[in-house]
Amino acid sequence: MTKPVFVSLQPALPASSPSVLAAGIDSGLATSGMAESGGGADEDVTAAASGDRRAFERLYRTHVNRVYAICLRMLADQQLAEEVTQDVFVRVWQKLPGFRGESAFSTWLHRVAVNVALSRRKRASVHGARAADDDILDEAPARAVFVGERLDLDAAIAGLPAGARRVFVLHDVEGFTHEEIGEALGITSGGSKAQLHRARMLLRAALNR
Repeated sequence: MTKPVFVSLQPALPASSPSVLAAGIDSGLATSGMAESGGGADEDVTAAASGDRRAFERLYRTHVNRVYAICLRMLADQQLAEEVTQDVFVRVWQKLPGFRGESAFSTWLHRVAVNVALSRRKRASVHGARAADDDILDEAPARAVFVGERLDLDAAIAGLPAGARRVFVLHDVEGFTHEEIGEALGITSGGSKAQLHRARMLLRAALNR
């Protein structure tokens, strides 16, 4: 399949919901299994898998904001998140003919997004760009940003230590298990649980300020 060209399809990060995130900190938030929007979405997936660019563009427009949000939270870098978002959809275009529908398309797409973001992070670490972020015992405090009286939750997540931030996004936002996170990040499931606990404590403290 020919590489798709995305023109004037810029991702925009949707606003976060303080109440939803607060609930996620206490009980775990798994949103990766978002429901598809009816039969039309399934038809677009099938058509795009057969090379239909218009169908793929509709899928792109439907999911790009969510994919960008995942990338931004994983990487804490707006420009890099935009680049990785485009990389995700190029990868999806390449892999879509092999999609068998064993899970919801959105779930499969989000897993591709996480894998691409982790791959980019690993490459950046190899080149020393983010090596300092990978310390599993990073003690940097969370940074909260207020707009009026509303806490900017995405900024609070971005302010978490890198390891804690990635585990929080993968577990409480994307619904990965600790075993899956451990395998993806090269840590133990116990280390994942410890990082999640730390992330929740830091975010709870930020929310209570």
